[in-house]
Amino acid sequence: MILVFDVGNTETTVGLFAGESLRAHWRLMTGGASTPDEFALLLRALVDAAEVPRREITGAAIGSVVPPVTAPLAEACHQCFGVTPVVVDARAGLPIRLDVDEPLTVGADRIINTLAASRLHARDTVVVDLGTATTFDCITADGVFLGGVIAPGVRTSADTLIRRTSKLPATELVPPQRVIGRRTEECIRAGVLFGAADSIDGIVRRIKAEWPGGKVPLVVATGGLAETLAEFCQEFDLVEPTLTLQGLRMAHEILAPAARA
Repeated sequence: MILVFDVGNTETTVGLFAGESLRAHWRLMTGGASTPDEFALLLRALVDAAEVPRREITGAAIGSVVPPVTAPLAEACHQCFGVTPVVVDARAGLPIRLDVDEPLTVGADRIINTLAASRLHARDTVVVDLGTATTFDCITADGVFLGGVIAPGVRTSADTLIRRTSKLPATELVPPQRVIGRRTEECIRAGVLFGAADSIDGIVRRIKAEWPGGKVPLVVATGGLAETLAEFCQEFDLVEPTLTLQGLRMAHEILAPAARA
């Protein structure tokens, strides 16, 4: 079994794979910097909760956009399981190509999404990843990352709205029942979620209009709010909440043999 870690600015998603099967996964707050010992305590608790003997963890992969987390998390994996994780970034020898002006600045999550989308779907794809930022990753069938769009995330926009207005309350982002809200919380939900959905649909339509060769790409939603937004976004073809975890599993499969050599 292997552990994979998608370390985002707000949340870290952890996946436990047995072969190609995702046996368990957890979504945690990334928070501030932790020591290897703190991470080790957390990893032991997660694996024990999944009722998996620690000796069965034979590998790990980390995709991180938070550099201060990467090294202590890797050290914790070594402490707990005796494994050295594969760290996925723009320098990793994956069978993809970053066809952008500054390839070394492409985030690990976008690299991993490129690998996963090209291998799972083998067709031109736009991956809409709904995290701290909402990213639109433009990927060809043969694994070329063409670039994309980075927009404020849904929760990021809501938090900014609430912080910068003195009378608007913090509001849970549950799906609104109607557009015209009759209470302040309903107004916020409608504005944030419907506004995000229409923005996402609009950007996807603009991407499709610019797509090379006039092809129509598949649109795949992933990330923590993918299932919530899918109800309101007309341009989504598929919702795959664990796409990035699957990509990390694939990256480990590709890179781990070379790391052991």
